[in-house]
Formats: sequence, C-alpha cells, structure tokens
Amino acid sequence: MASLRDLGLSEYESRAYRSLLRTGPTTAKELSRASDVPMGRIYDVLNSLETHNLARSQSASRPKKYVAVEPDTALDRLLDDKKRELEEQADQYEDIVDELGSELESAEPVDEPFWTAALGPDEASDLLVERLTAADDSIVMVAGAPTPQFDIDEMGEQILDEVEAALERGVSVSILLRPELVDSLPQSVGRRYRTHLQEEDDFEVRTSPNVTGTFELLDHVEVCIEIPHPLNTGKTFGVIDFKDSEFAADVAKAFQPRWNDAKLLEL
Repeated sequence: MASLRDLGLSEYESRAYRSLLRTGPTTAKELSRASDVPMGRIYDVLNSLETHNLARSQSASRPKKYVAVEPDTALDRLLDDKKRELEEQADQYEDIVDELGSELESAEPVDEPFWTAALGPDEASDLLVERLTAADDSIVMVAGAPTPQFDIDEMGEQILDEVEAALERGVSVSILLRPELVDSLPQSVGRRYRTHLQEEDDFEVRTSPNVTGTFELLDHVEVCIEIPHPLNTGKTFGVIDFKDSEFAADVAKAFQPRWNDAKLLEL
C-alpha cells in the first residue's frame, strides 16, 4: 500500500500532515495529541513540513497555528523533490562511472581462443549488444535474412543506436546485406541512414545476393554468429561468440571478396 513515506516523509511527518488535513488550523500542542507525535518532536516535525512546503503557519496568532497544504499540491511538491533527488543521484552515479572507467583497465589481451553462447531472444540480443559496445576498432555486420528470433523493429533501432555510439568513439562500421533484407527493415532505420549515417566517413552499407548467414566480425579478433534452429530453419537457436584471431582472420578472408563485389546501398 502506498505511503507518504514512499515519497520521503518520516513516520512522524506523515502522521502530522495527515492529522493537519483532518483538524484544519491547529496549534502544535493540539496536533501532537491528534497525531500521536511526541510533544518533544512536534516542532521539529512542523518545521520540516514547512521546509517541504507541505504546511503553512500563522505566526501572528498566539499560540502559533498551522494548516496543511492541499493534498494535490503537497503530492506534486513531494514528487518534484523526489525527481530532483533521483536526478542528483543519477549525476553522482555517472560521475562514479566516469571515474571508475579511467581507473579500471582490462588486462592485456591473451591470444587464447574463447567462446560463449546465449540461447533465447533476450539473452542472445543482450550478448550481441554487449559485444558491439565492446568494439573499439572495427565492426563488420553481415545479414543474410531477418533475424527471426528478434523483433526486427526493436532490434533494428537498438543496433543502430550501438552503431552510432561506435562511430562516435572512432570505430569503423561496415554492413553487408542481402538486397531483399533492405525492404524488411523498419522505415525509421532507413530514415536514420539517409539523414546522417550515410554521410559518416567510417560507415558504409553494401548489398549483395551472395550473402549467407548472419554474423558480426569485431576488431578483427571476434565473431558473433547466429545459429539457426536445427529442426526449424525459420527460427534462431541462439548466438555464439568466438574470440579467436585465427578464426576471425578466416572469416575476414571469406568476407572481403563479397564486400568488394557488393553494391553501395542507396536509399
């Protein structure tokens, strides 16, 4: 059940505010009795409510009287305070991440093959996005068909987000598609390509009918491969990520002539 404490008030502040709504203008002593807030704490509680602009006082009266701000206004103010607090926390966490990002360094890469797999749409898409995010030199993406495991609208936008982020950090991006795949892409993807991606120096999309399979070649040492379901070719079983420089070199060698023969995409 929702409580004023969820919006940052203490138990005593919550009791005092609710009691003020019931009693109307009242003195601190009367409010202490009505709210069960100890007399030794009631003035601190009322000062806090006034600081949060949840209560107003009539200082001209003797003894001083207090009245609650209307609930809609009070809740809006509490919500605004909470949003500001969360924004400040987010800024603090971003500063921490920036500081740790420069402090934490990966160990020197070891030239030893390593592979991992992800099964199911959520795990597979998370793995793919993670590896795209990790690229710091080059990304080669090859798609022979729409990925049936993923929502093409959602994944198309998500992949483009990662592509744009990669370009911003100086990563070159090359994408090779089958021509018929272009028509299945969301309109928003084509729009983003036409408006600004197409003009990027380190970004190029080509099409070729001589494309089979779907994979990503990252930094010349890593390959993410979509694995089709063995019993249903219309579905994807998962994604396997290989970090193996020799295997990646073989993939790049097979990719290059297809890339050279492909046509530049124009939308």
